[in-house]
Amino acid sequence: MHFIDVILPLPLPKLFTYSITEAEAGFLTPGMRVSVPFGKAKFYTALVFNIHTTEPHAYEAKDIHQILDNEAIVTQKQLEHWQWISEYYMCTLGDVMRAALPNAFLLESETIITKNTETQVNETELQDEEFLIFEALNHQTSLKIQDIVSILDKKNVLPVIKSMLDKRIVLVEEEIYEKYKPKLVRYVKLQTKFSSEKHLQDLLEDLSRAPKQREVVLTLFTLSAQTKKPIKVSELTDKSNASSAIVKSLIDKDILEEYYIQTDRIQYSGEKNNPLKTLNEPQKIAFQEIKASFEKYHITLLHGVTSSGKTEIYVKLIEEVLQQGKQVLYLLPEIALTTQLVNRLQDYFGEKVAVFHSKYSSQERVEVWNHLIHHSSKAQIILGARSSVLLPFHDLGLVIVDEEHESSYKQFDPAPRYHARDTAIVLAHLFQCKTLLGSATPSIESYYNTKLQKYGLVELSTRYNNVLMPDIELVDIKDKHKRKRMTGHFSDRLIEEMTETLKEGHQIILFQNRRGFSPIVECQTCGVSPQCPNCDVSLTYHQYKDQLRCHYCGYHSVMIKACEACGSVDLDTKGFGTQQVEEEVNKLFPNYKVARMDLDTTRGKYGYEKIITAFEQQEVDILVGTQMLTKGLDFRHVKLVGIMNADNMLNFPDFRAHERSFQLMLQVSGRAGRTEKRGKVLIQTYNPYHKILQQVTTNSYMEMYEEQMDERRNFKYPPIYRLIKITFKHRNYNKVNVAADWYAKSLRMVFKTDILGPEFPPVSRIRNQFIKHIIVKIPPKQSVSKTKEAIIKINNSFFAVKDFRAVRVILNVDNY
Repeated sequence: MHFIDVILPLPLPKLFTYSITEAEAGFLTPGMRVSVPFGKAKFYTALVFNIHTTEPHAYEAKDIHQILDNEAIVTQKQLEHWQWISEYYMCTLGDVMRAALPNAFLLESETIITKNTETQVNETELQDEEFLIFEALNHQTSLKIQDIVSILDKKNVLPVIKSMLDKRIVLVEEEIYEKYKPKLVRYVKLQTKFSSEKHLQDLLEDLSRAPKQREVVLTLFTLSAQTKKPIKVSELTDKSNASSAIVKSLIDKDILEEYYIQTDRIQYSGEKNNPLKTLNEPQKIAFQEIKASFEKYHITLLHGVTSSGKTEIYVKLIEEVLQQGKQVLYLLPEIALTTQLVNRLQDYFGEKVAVFHSKYSSQERVEVWNHLIHHSSKAQIILGARSSVLLPFHDLGLVIVDEEHESSYKQFDPAPRYHARDTAIVLAHLFQCKTLLGSATPSIESYYNTKLQKYGLVELSTRYNNVLMPDIELVDIKDKHKRKRMTGHFSDRLIEEMTETLKEGHQIILFQNRRGFSPIVECQTCGVSPQCPNCDVSLTYHQYKDQLRCHYCGYHSVMIKACEACGSVDLDTKGFGTQQVEEEVNKLFPNYKVARMDLDTTRGKYGYEKIITAFEQQEVDILVGTQMLTKGLDFRHVKLVGIMNADNMLNFPDFRAHERSFQLMLQVSGRAGRTEKRGKVLIQTYNPYHKILQQVTTNSYMEMYEEQMDERRNFKYPPIYRLIKITFKHRNYNKVNVAADWYAKSLRMVFKTDILGPEFPPVSRIRNQFIKHIIVKIPPKQSVSKTKEAIIKINNSFFAVKDFRAVRVILNVDNY
């Protein structure tokens, strides 16, 4: 007897075992997909984890339905990596599989079958079971596989459906079954019989009565003579001002011949690759230091000030790795960054660059996945956001994590709640290759690791071309308010600098870390402000739609005209978001073009691209935005950066608030003055004497690091202690309380100290679910894996209590 253990795309703690025949055992390899029955009547796409001859004790192994692949779609290294993620981040392999595989790879029992209307079916040739299904489809338009199971009264119906699919009698609804459709582009060429000049002359004479058709043929002839490339139908209709109907009639007359070419959805448009830029002296030194550091350490941190040309160093390293025939993973925190970098990397490496992130459709992800599995030359450099750590690499030679301090590398929901930087380091370790972390403001964890000699450290302290660091000035808005020097949210100092910058023809970035128009609408009479019905937060006013919106659950309603409590019409808005800044700028500088970049304006797939391109090409003078602007974007003509209000970041209830504010402000400042002229940064604040703001103005990372490390030591926070955050969610307030108290008591029995909570967070109800947190701190000497084992034991006994089963428990490891 042969058996396979499979990963099911469900959050199950164990693998499931199925029985297979000897022939199947000879064919199957780990990483292939099989269709398996599970539960009473469901079946899923499962992934073969291993093949063995040990029968399961607890249950009788069922047979698999069928094998779905001819070759593995997941590599052995990936499976090892997934196991590490599932163990370290305390989630199941099914969670990791769901996160890693593109949706198109997962078939389930909800798949829908429809009749193929284009095939003429001879009913006498159908087998009995096929006839039953065919008959049923004559009466209703579509059937779920579940329905077919009941029609045929047998469980294993996939072979019947497969044979009907092969005979083209039925179709599987594309979007649910094999969701990946290659994109076909329609091309045309002249029929070969017209290739000689005489035949072409005769043809043009024949068409003299149809001038438009003649025009199309002539255009096609000139285009093919000019470009020597295949001609798209769309291009031909554009150039000849003809409709597609005219092209169709020429095809029907056998004058033109149409054909299709399958193309990748992500196209590289460049003609030839540009040579790499030569590095300047400081970059050369840093490049050599990185290589020397790689001799000694597997991981190196490149601490380079903003605009010091870190990307050029990465490019040089990538080039060396590609020459050895290996792959490179280049991680970025934000999709906005990939749009700028794709163009830069494609200039150097052409179509070796593949891009992978969440704004891509299922089709595009499958394409990248297939390129990697088939070792295609199109996927030697993978540029992507955090999810690209889970791709099927086969020969990784280097991992680059750019802006490694970014919090967007941490996945919060759903599981696996992994940190892409740490996961990438483990991936590099599996391939025995090096990792380079880059940042102008490294995270305290990474910098601490360089102090412990775990990572190498390379510093790059001058900007490219020796451009000066921007001049940072603090503006005391408390004082400005007193002296009545404020216009809306703009101090006289900021307006003065903006006027001067615009006169000189430079661009401006204004940063406000809040989207919407204003976070609070308050009644002047009774002081009540409208709250979200599902969450414990006030609604944000969005002016352009005249709406109140909740930024947590998406609830929205029309802006109220009178107070809902006392009926007074005297409503006032408190606080301000990007929309309000944009409106005020429009009033102050009506002759200049203003754009806004936040979650509301970048919804679509190309949302980022449009705004960034417009700004790069100087169609926009002033760009207002949230933290999306801070991430390593390279704008040549920005001379002034204004931070509208530094205080709401500093006063955030989180032990990382000061570190994050420092990073954010320095990153935002780094967008200013990246070419000859020195940039200027104005930070508006009510508290200009705050230590962090002083450290930002002097760009003293070390001072901030030392001070934060003192605090972390005193209060037992990372990187000295490790954290595991346990979150409880339920609609019933009492249930959450009782459950969290029980859990905390059990934890205290095991760990005695270093358990914080249970505590309600600042926003303690989201989407009608009450939330409570417990934080487990793990001292430096305590074993992390033993701690996790203890927590899992407590978790299992927690769910054994009937009353607690409905409470959702979320385990979040390294919660930062």
